[in-house]
Amino acid sequence: MKKKITYKVNNKTVEKEVNHIPVRYIIAVMITVFEIAAIIGIVVLLCMKVRFFYLAAWVTEFVCVLQIIASDDNPDYKVPWLLFVLILPVIGFMLYILFYSRKLKGKFIKRLKNIKHQSYKKDDSLLFNELKGESQVAFAQARMLTNISESHLFTNTRQQYFASGEEMFECLLQDVKRAERFIYLEYFIIEEGLFWNSLLELLEQKVQNGVTVKLVYDDIGCMTTLPGNYYRILQKKGIEAVPFSRLRGAADSEFNNRSHRKLFIIDGKIGYTGGINLADEYINKKLRFGHWKDTAIRLEGEAVWEMTKLFLIDFGINVKKMPEITKEQFPISDVTEKGYIIPFGDGPRPLFERRVGKSVVQNMLYSARDYVYMTTPYLIIDNDLCSDIENTAMRGVDVRIIVPHIPDKKIVFGMTRSCYHRLMAAGVKIYEYEPGFIHAKNYVCDDMIAMTGTINLDYRSLVHHFENGVWMYDCKAVGDIKKDIDSTLEKCIEVTPDMLKVTLTRRLFRAVVRIFAPML
Repeated sequence: MKKKITYKVNNKTVEKEVNHIPVRYIIAVMITVFEIAAIIGIVVLLCMKVRFFYLAAWVTEFVCVLQIIASDDNPDYKVPWLLFVLILPVIGFMLYILFYSRKLKGKFIKRLKNIKHQSYKKDDSLLFNELKGESQVAFAQARMLTNISESHLFTNTRQQYFASGEEMFECLLQDVKRAERFIYLEYFIIEEGLFWNSLLELLEQKVQNGVTVKLVYDDIGCMTTLPGNYYRILQKKGIEAVPFSRLRGAADSEFNNRSHRKLFIIDGKIGYTGGINLADEYINKKLRFGHWKDTAIRLEGEAVWEMTKLFLIDFGINVKKMPEITKEQFPISDVTEKGYIIPFGDGPRPLFERRVGKSVVQNMLYSARDYVYMTTPYLIIDNDLCSDIENTAMRGVDVRIIVPHIPDKKIVFGMTRSCYHRLMAAGVKIYEYEPGFIHAKNYVCDDMIAMTGTINLDYRSLVHHFENGVWMYDCKAVGDIKKDIDSTLEKCIEVTPDMLKVTLTRRLFRAVVRIFAPML
C-alpha cells in the first residue's frame, strides 16, 4: 500500500509517495488476530460444551489473579491487568497468558549467554577503588548500575556531545568514511531521505572495500518507513541486515517488546548513541512538528566495547546463526581522557531482571543536592518514580523537566500533561519546548553526573522496550549537556496552572487512559 505525504525541505514543500503499512505487516496482524480469536473461541466453546470445563477456566483465572498480585511488578502495571482479567472472564486471562511477559526461546537464551561470555573480559576493581576515593555517591551509583545491567565501568574514553541532529550527521559521515574493519548499526527508525541515503551510499562503498557492515532495524518501528522486505534489499548490497523481532503473526509479546536502541559502532573504537534515528526529521530536513530538538553523544575509547556487545546480542538473537565473536571487535585503545563512563542496556524480562533506566534516574534523584534537569519527549510515569521526583523537589532541589510544546501524538501528549498538576504542586518546574518537538533524552544533576541515550520517561521505555544509555561522572560531556539544557530552557515556556485547565470530559478520558497506560 502507498500513501502520499507532504513536508517541508529548506522552506520548500515536497510531496513524496511512501509505503504505508506494507502487506506483510497487515497479513501478520491478521494472522495474530485470528490466532487470538481462535484460541479464545475454543476455550469459550469448551466452557459451554464440555462438562465442568468452566471450573478449569475459573481456576485458571484465579491462578492468574494470584500470579499478578504476587509478582514483583510495579503496582501501576498490575492494576490494569487485574482489571482486564477480572472484567473480561476467559478473554482476560487468555490475553494475560499470551502477552504479559516476553518469551525467549531456549536456544536464544543460550546464545545470549554465549555472546556475553565471549565478548570481552574486564576487571573493574581498581577503577572502582579510584572512583570510591573521588566520590562515594558516584561509586554507589556506578556499582549498582554495573550490577543490574551486567555492564562495566570505563575511563579514558573521549566524549563529544551533539546538541542537534545536524551536528551529529556531519561528524558521523566523516567517521564512516574512515572505517577500516567493521560498522555495526542498530536503529528504531530508518527512512529514505538525505540522512539515510547519504549513509547508505557510504556503507555500500565500504562493503566493496572489504568492510563488514551489520544492521539491525526494528521491524515495527520501520513499518511505515521501509518496504517489508528491506532487509533482503540490503543483503543484496552486501549489508548483513536483519529486522529486530520480525513480525511473523504470532500471538505473543512480539508486538510489545521493540528495540528502541540507537547504536552506531565503527571499528569498535567509535560509538554513537542518543535520541537520533536515521531519518530526515531528526536533522530538520523534514519538518512535521516544528523544530525537532534532538541530541547525541560520540564515544571514542574502550567504553565502546559495551556498545559493541549490546549490538552483537541484538543481532545474535535475531539471526539463524550465532555471529562470530573475536578480539578484533574489542580493540585496545590509546585514548587518554578523564571521567568515568558506563554504557549500558535496558530491556524487558527475562533479559533484564530490573528496570535499569528507571534505577539510573532514581539514583540521580536520591543523590541530588542542587538540581536535576531532565528532557524527555513523553512524561508518563508510574507512582513510584513520580513520588521520587516529588520528594526530590520538596527537599529543595531545583527539579526541571522539559517536554515538547508541539505534540507528535495527541493522546500521549494529553497523558503527559496529566502528570503536570501533581509534580508542579510539589515544586517541580515543567517547561514546554516552544519551537516544536523535543526528542532528546538527557538527565543531569549537580554538574557531576549525567545520563543520555534512548530512554524516555514513559512506560514504553522504562518497561517494555529494549533501550540503551550512557552514564557519566566527572566527564566533559556532563557540562556540555547542562549547557545545552540551559540554552534550551531559554526557548521554552514555563507551564503555569492556568495552562492546565481542561474540560470534565477530557479529565475523565485522561483518567481512564492513565489506568491502562502501562499496557499501551
